[in-house]
Amino acid sequence: MTTGSKLTDVELGQVRDGYPALAAWIARDPDGEAFVFRKFDRLAARNILHLQSRLIALENDIDQLDEEARRTGDSETKQSLRRWETLMKHAENPNRPEKKRVAKLDELKDVLKEYYETLLRQAQVADFRKPSYRVLKTFRDYLDGKAFEKSGSSVPAHSENEDSIPMRLISGRAKEFLYDKADLIALRKANEEDLLSKLLQDHWVFKDRATSDPLDRTAIYKNHYIVRTVAAVSMTLAAILLIVAIISLYSVANPKAKLGLIALYTLLFALSVALLTNARRAEVFGATAAYAAVLVVFVSGDLGSSRGEQCLVPLDNGMFKVVRCLGQ
Repeated sequence: MTTGSKLTDVELGQVRDGYPALAAWIARDPDGEAFVFRKFDRLAARNILHLQSRLIALENDIDQLDEEARRTGDSETKQSLRRWETLMKHAENPNRPEKKRVAKLDELKDVLKEYYETLLRQAQVADFRKPSYRVLKTFRDYLDGKAFEKSGSSVPAHSENEDSIPMRLISGRAKEFLYDKADLIALRKANEEDLLSKLLQDHWVFKDRATSDPLDRTAIYKNHYIVRTVAAVSMTLAAILLIVAIISLYSVANPKAKLGLIALYTLLFALSVALLTNARRAEVFGATAAYAAVLVVFVSGDLGSSRGEQCLVPLDNGMFKVVRCLGQ
């Protein structure tokens, strides 16, 4: 198939056919990072304010009806304030004031339920994370068809010409929904959020591109490979920090130098835990304290200074005693 026929296929909607292609692109991500949508905070706040205002009005109406019932001379009406059975009995009569009070209470039940459900759902939406810069930039590039601009290919911009490629995937008012970053949420929370994982995600070389869309240069990788790589690096670094620290402290005899090495290795360990893991601050403090305690116990046991400095001294009863050699 020639290049011209491929462009015609694109123009006919067999590749970039708008929302079907966009939905397929979002679903193609094995880690679900492309599920990025607007949360409409302004409209959500407007809706909550509207429900709140309805409740305030209902609160005022119910208070007025209760006050009217208190001031009335009808003993049955006053009794309906204290006895639910009396209230429901007279509410069946459309000519009684209890009918209006029960209607307002029923309306309150529905509005209050909607209000609470809206608050709970908004609280859940507020807990969603914002999309990462990498995901958002990739999404925008695919949506706007900017792949050829980056690669330097001479592809004509979008126009009304039938021979041109439709650069932008969707049109209408929704075409720029990704450009209000503060109003976007990512439905899928990142598995790992440490700095090393983010660095590897931005520069991972083992990527795959499998699409017939010439304007789609999205490369896909599986995040569990990054998780395994970070785990291997973290374990290796932890072992190195412990082994190298022990060897260094064993080789150095100067007490001040040992204290300096302990401080240095403790600092490196704290940085590695903070940067390479998702540990909380309390967990970082705990792990660092345990690491420092191991080094202090090693030094206080005099293992680092006992190499080549012990001598056997004969005793009167034919036994020998191990002591530190003098002059070393």
